[in-house]
Amino acid sequence: MLKRFIAATFLTLTSVPALACDTALILTIDVSNSVDPAEWALQKDGLVDALRDPEVVGAMVDNYAALMVIQWSGEDKQEISIPWTRVENELDAALFANLAADMERAFVLSDTAPAEAIYFSLEQFEDVPDCLRKVIDISGDGTPNSGRDTATARIIAERSGVTINGIAIESMGVAITNFYERKVITRNGFVLTARRHLDYPRAIRQKIIRELSRMLG
Repeated sequence: MLKRFIAATFLTLTSVPALACDTALILTIDVSNSVDPAEWALQKDGLVDALRDPEVVGAMVDNYAALMVIQWSGEDKQEISIPWTRVENELDAALFANLAADMERAFVLSDTAPAEAIYFSLEQFEDVPDCLRKVIDISGDGTPNSGRDTATARIIAERSGVTINGIAIESMGVAITNFYERKVITRNGFVLTARRHLDYPRAIRQKIIRELSRMLG
């Protein structure tokens, strides 16, 4: 009798389908030399506020999203600040936001190498093979002054089935936005412009919602 009960329980547990991961999203943060302490705080706090926004939380849960946070700057400076985290419910989302709130800046006084951030991010998707969509969210306020060619990194991402979206943080004009459009985002990606770092919280919220939206893809 006991054996039959254990067998039936095992069959029930193993027959429950696992939640399907729709989107694996890597959120990358530029902490190169051009980002001063106040601007770093704006980026981090803006990300935390976005992760706690009810609409963003709903999108993460609906997609059973997997999220990771990476800080990047120079050629050999990329760090996983928060490893892959599966968001199945509101508690998971809250815990992820709390981890983001506790992050410390990884690098200071370093160059800007977005291509290396892309290559580093691409390696991380090996750990989430079940996710249908793979997206790199790359934000920055400058053009490269070190590392490999960004356009080549973008091509490799496209061939790997990975989408790259961007937030271009502008101090004047749209030079960074133009660079992201020409050299960073993939053909199925998009770029949002933040007017200085003060506008970053608005942009990151809008961007995450769009990235996790099934309708907009």
